[in-house]
Amino acid sequence: MIEDLDDTCVELEALSPELVGSLLELMELAYGLRFSPHDWDNASGGRHFIVFRGGAPVAHASVVPRPLSTPELELATGFVEAVATRPDLQGRGLGTEVMHAAQRHIHSTYELGGLSTGSGPFYERLGWEQWQGPTYARTPQGWLRTEEDDYGLYILRTPSTPDLDLTRPISCDWRVGDVW
Repeated sequence: MIEDLDDTCVELEALSPELVGSLLELMELAYGLRFSPHDWDNASGGRHFIVFRGGAPVAHASVVPRPLSTPELELATGFVEAVATRPDLQGRGLGTEVMHAAQRHIHSTYELGGLSTGSGPFYERLGWEQWQGPTYARTPQGWLRTEEDDYGLYILRTPSTPDLDLTRPISCDWRVGDVW
């Protein structure tokens, strides 16, 4: 595959079909059946940050544009998706490496970073803050409450982040698959 990029975190917008197949294999190893085709669709359309070993991807994170809104603000947000490290290589800093690259991109491009996770402590040590307010999805009928996603949303402030009250309601656009 991409032998000369081993142990280097690369940033890509365009992915070849071969690389997409390898990334889907990585997601299956890392997430098992919890990673759906909708999850991959939600992770596409932005920038991908990938570490390679032996020419194959071993760690990945993507950042997609996704506006988040409070009742007072609409924020241009880089939303992090599909963060994964090959299970036999976890704990070696590869996830941190792809997240640092993703965060640099968010800081230079967006008002805010966002992600949804059940692994809060990992992201908190990287500077992410847990959103404390209620979560919603924006639909044509209005804001739909997404209680199951409360306390799983994390944000990353950037130099252009306005003053935020993390206890206010926040919403994302509705999408198929995991809403957040």
